[in-house]
Amino acid sequence: MDLSKIFLKNACPTSIGGQAVMEGIMMRGPERMAVACRLPDGTIHMKTQPNKKMGKWAKVPLLRGVVAFVSSLVEGTKTLMYSADVLEANWPEEDQEEPGKFETWLNTKFGEKGAWNLMIYFSVVLALLMTIGIFILLPTVAANWLDAYIQSDILLNLLEGIFRIAIFIIYIALISRMSDIKTVFQYHGAEHKTIHCFENNLELTPANAQQFYTLHPRCGTSFLMFVMVISLILFSLLGWPNLFWRIVSRLLLIPVVAGLSYELLKWAGRSDNWLVKILSMPGLYLQKLTTNEPDDKQLEVAIAAMKAVMVPVETPYFEGICDLDGNLVEAKTFERKSKAETRRMAEES
Repeated sequence: MDLSKIFLKNACPTSIGGQAVMEGIMMRGPERMAVACRLPDGTIHMKTQPNKKMGKWAKVPLLRGVVAFVSSLVEGTKTLMYSADVLEANWPEEDQEEPGKFETWLNTKFGEKGAWNLMIYFSVVLALLMTIGIFILLPTVAANWLDAYIQSDILLNLLEGIFRIAIFIIYIALISRMSDIKTVFQYHGAEHKTIHCFENNLELTPANAQQFYTLHPRCGTSFLMFVMVISLILFSLLGWPNLFWRIVSRLLLIPVVAGLSYELLKWAGRSDNWLVKILSMPGLYLQKLTTNEPDDKQLEVAIAAMKAVMVPVETPYFEGICDLDGNLVEAKTFERKSKAETRRMAEES
């Protein structure tokens, strides 16, 4: 790993960030965000909208990390589901599946929009519960079995932290083998290459972007690794109380860990001294698992999304088919419909 290609001397760090979605990219600029997806017919569907206004808590150090974490989880889930729905609505009719009984019941009971909102918040809650259960509680419960053999509080906390990191890395390594996830990780790499290209004041083209690494110091993956490392250090300061109080302390300190990790990530993103490089190394190595080399077509999607958020404030928002510069070509508002309704409309037409 050549760190000089990650912490680039002449780069101008920006606040632009993004997220890989299904067959596409979400880019968030200073004032707006854009979600771009490559449709089965090769065109790019894009939606732009204003950034959600953050409250006063989003400006308070430490607290802003917690606000950013919760907000990114909710908005990230919405964006991911939106991209999946756009792809499904534009997928060839013969390849679409019949809606399941549960999906049909939700649509009937709550309506299309209500069912979609319900699924978003259910997904967020489920993700939080699984994250807390697997990556916070399971390691400390597992380490509790070592009580009878190890008397050192420091060693027990260290083993718990190592176990937590190992579970996380194994989880990422396993899902990276799935074909859909491989594609998502390619778009993740495209996002980083495009941001590197922009921050180095180069023309946004696939050829220019391809010369950069898929690794970036401000990546959310690095944030997760910071969470793992900071939790190891912070939890070690509490000693090794009984299992009940360890679980309580881990849960209560989650906001503190998230806040500290966010501040460390922001610092790492705008600095390139030797200490930052050392602290960033675990997250950068983890990004080798969560990013893949993109092709030029995937970079085109990322570049279109980037250009769509770097426009004058008065530029109208839009939804539809766009060109490679992120400009609207054909207005095409996506309306969430059930599969059954989509088929019925196709048959009537």
